Amino acid sequence: MHQFPLWLLITAFVLYTAVMFIISWFTSRKMSSNSFFSGDRKAPWFVVAYGMVGTSISGVTFISVPGNVLSQNFYYMPLVFGFVGGYIVIAKILLPLYYKMNLTSIYTYLGERFGIYTYKTGTSVFMVSRILGAAVRIFVVTLVLYAFIPKSPEWVEHSATDVLLFALVTFIFLTILYFYTYKGGVKTIIWTDVLQTTFMLLAVFLTIYFICKEMNWNFSGMVSAVAGGENPNLPGTRYAQMFDWNWHSATNAVKQFIAGIFMTVAMTGLDQGMIQKSLACKNIGAAQKNMYSTGVIAVVANYFFLLLGVLLCLYVQSVGGMQALDIVKTDEIFPTIASQYLGLGVGIFFLIGLISASYPSAGNGLTSLTTSYCVDFARFNTRTDLDDRKKKIIKNKAHAFFAFLFFLIIVVLYIISNDAVVNLVYKLASYTYGPLLGLFFFGIFTKYRIKDKAAPYIAVAAPVLCLIINFLCKKLFGFDLGFTLLIVNGIITFAGLYLMRESASKVK
Repeated sequence: MHQFPLWLLITAFVLYTAVMFIISWFTSRKMSSNSFFSGDRKAPWFVVAYGMVGTSISGVTFISVPGNVLSQNFYYMPLVFGFVGGYIVIAKILLPLYYKMNLTSIYTYLGERFGIYTYKTGTSVFMVSRILGAAVRIFVVTLVLYAFIPKSPEWVEHSATDVLLFALVTFIFLTILYFYTYKGGVKTIIWTDVLQTTFMLLAVFLTIYFICKEMNWNFSGMVSAVAGGENPNLPGTRYAQMFDWNWHSATNAVKQFIAGIFMTVAMTGLDQGMIQKSLACKNIGAAQKNMYSTGVIAVVANYFFLLLGVLLCLYVQSVGGMQALDIVKTDEIFPTIASQYLGLGVGIFFLIGLISASYPSAGNGLTSLTTSYCVDFARFNTRTDLDDRKKKIIKNKAHAFFAFLFFLIIVVLYIISNDAVVNLVYKLASYTYGPLLGLFFFGIFTKYRIKDKAAPYIAVAAPVLCLIINFLCKKLFGFDLGFTLLIVNGIITFAGLYLMRESASKVK
């Protein structure tokens, strides 16, 4: 075991961030005011596809998925297989719609299809979800970065001094994030995503290599160890076991696969931040290639995260278990072993990989929120009284506001932090995608118009009903809906819109 030198931490962070700013400078030259949102629609599809993996695999995934193998084996993979189906749905159904309407903000569709109240409802649902989701992801990452910093033993966790230091770390991180995205927008995000995806995957591959070296495994030895590794936390199962057929379990393979499809449609196809990159491709054909390729790359990348998880678990077993390494939570397995037990080189790449996994998600969230505000609320595309100078002022103020809002939420989370609070915020953020799913699918697959003013009430009622339904299912039948809550949420929204349809008023 070794301590990670503070100077090395700072040096690695500064050098990596400097490279990010260089990319930002190159990509933001000669940009028009609208380029921030559209990237001039010149992005190569293969670059977007590769970079989107870095956005979909956030810092939370980077830390949590490998350690989660200890409690769930490979049960995450059916969900990942479902992602591919979701990307196909996006490519075949949603992207043609977005390109046909030449959208900058995808929620403009709801306004043209149903009316202003539904439009604002969809935008608001997205913004709440993005703010909460991105804030929690950044919080988890800054928490790990903060753990690297040596602290005085006199400091009590969550004391005034401790909170101030954490707030300073968060402020620095968000300030860097603000300045590298505020000018280049989606174009900068696309190209920095490539760098970030590369370093994130490199951190995983290096950790796999050094664990095998530490355990004296060659390739065939690693394969045998992974295939035969038994999970003591789930008696009678192996770490590499991929399918859970227990229908009552939240990780049931069928539920995971179906949920993976709908999660991808909702959290990529109906998310302004994710779809904005595909809309930056030059045409619909390129955007569809991007989606198909992203699905394949995501399967490969997530498989290696889970493979790393098995190797980490076997390493932990070989040294006497989590207590021997002073590890309490599964989320601590990857950070602890990579930064303290496999050498400084692996520790540095873990740190850079963590930053690489967090920048895309956070930067994408910040950029998409700014885009949504400017297009959907400030009405950049329709107002004639705004010249480029006024648009730039509004855009920069919105960008700064959302960065500051992230800062406040993250500091509050640290002060009151416990697993229950973080999980609750995460669940609330994921619940909000259900109404978006229902709204878009009702618009695409039916020809009805709705009572526009009813949309906000339906969007609020659907997640509340989902919460009640899941509670009753677990209480009465021992059945956990798991990720399929998203589907139930969308169905309830769809049904509510159908009940609020306008009689004899079909779209021609």
